[in-house]
Amino acid sequence: MQTDTPLKTAITARRDALVALTQDLIRIPTLNPPGRHYHDICAVLEARLAPQGFTCELVRAKGAAADSEAFPRWNLVARYEGGRPGECVHFNSHHDVVEVGHGWTTDPFGGEVKQGRVYGRGACDMKGGLAASIIAAEAFIATHPEFAGAIEISATADEESGGFGGVAYLAENGWFSPERVQHVIIPEPLNKDRICLGHRGVWWAEIETKGRIAHGSMPFLGDSAIRHMGAVLHEIETVLYPLLATKRTEMPVVPEGARQSTLNINSIHGGEAEQDPDYTGLPAPCVADRCRIVLDRRFLIEEDITEVKAEITSLLERVKASRPSFEYDIRELFEVQPTMADKDAPVVRSVAASIERVLARQPDYVVSPGTYDQKHIDRIGRLKNCIAYGPGILDLAHQPDEWVGIDDMIDSAQVMALTLADLLLEH
Repeated sequence: MQTDTPLKTAITARRDALVALTQDLIRIPTLNPPGRHYHDICAVLEARLAPQGFTCELVRAKGAAADSEAFPRWNLVARYEGGRPGECVHFNSHHDVVEVGHGWTTDPFGGEVKQGRVYGRGACDMKGGLAASIIAAEAFIATHPEFAGAIEISATADEESGGFGGVAYLAENGWFSPERVQHVIIPEPLNKDRICLGHRGVWWAEIETKGRIAHGSMPFLGDSAIRHMGAVLHEIETVLYPLLATKRTEMPVVPEGARQSTLNINSIHGGEAEQDPDYTGLPAPCVADRCRIVLDRRFLIEEDITEVKAEITSLLERVKASRPSFEYDIRELFEVQPTMADKDAPVVRSVAASIERVLARQPDYVVSPGTYDQKHIDRIGRLKNCIAYGPGILDLAHQPDEWVGIDDMIDSAQVMALTLADLLLEH
């Protein structure tokens, strides 16, 4: 198309600006939890976008989960109106990053550039994608200032912990209503030649087994909640895991291991609480009267959420039938239905065509093993025309020495810019 070359050239000319913006974003340690520097990163983005004609709004998710005076949940929504009425294309990126962890050989918040990569926590997931979407929008506006419609860029909070202080809050307050936004691209790191159509479902629950405290030298006078939990874990291991291995999906989930239903035991806590690391005494000799585990169940579009929950309650009832003193509580923490955009959706077709024009190959269509903020745009905003597409390699997310490739960001920015041209220019 005749618009391709000017846009590609405009993106390439902004290579240094793209790298510098990515570095600037990485150097703001927006750690979640607890939710640090959220306002700082929104302010930096506002200072960049407002002088270019974007109307910027900083939105605090007042009252949302984890929002507090110490750690307020701040989001930025920036909108640029074209010269004529038309549809709106929205790029949504989360600005929060997970803990650093151990094993780094570079400064996690240094934004170091070496061997064609930008390193740092959040480089891949997903500040590189946020930077690429901004550069794409800037290049498109400069090249085609009289386009029809609008472009929005959002930087949102708390995706790493469910997104309730970010996209969920915005969706609840109408920011993603189909009347004001028609196309959404989430630049998550799913590889630059892939279009992510959606994600599996998730159900989190906490199971607590109950016992009776007694002196550890006379455990027969008590009732160990840890032993009860051991029976639950045995049932999970011998019955539930083999059952889940038989459940397969037609969704194009990557990697291959996620094409089946999965269950992870996130944590286990029982008995006396752990003391501070500098505590030098011995634990007290007590029988544990409580034990808790947190389950992370990922399920498929072919499964019903009621059946997913019933598998666990049936398991617990089987254990109860075999252990006379067994008591338990189950507390549901979080659930999200699977979602998947149609391959014929307008944003999917447009991004696919742009990938072919930039990379000279057809895209792969995938589904994410874990959820991301598409769940809220779909469930709350009722906007189905939403996908994830962005630079970065998914396997690098949350890893030490996380990085994003500069060439990958350039290519993805070109795909995003050509998508804007396809959706917002008259052909």
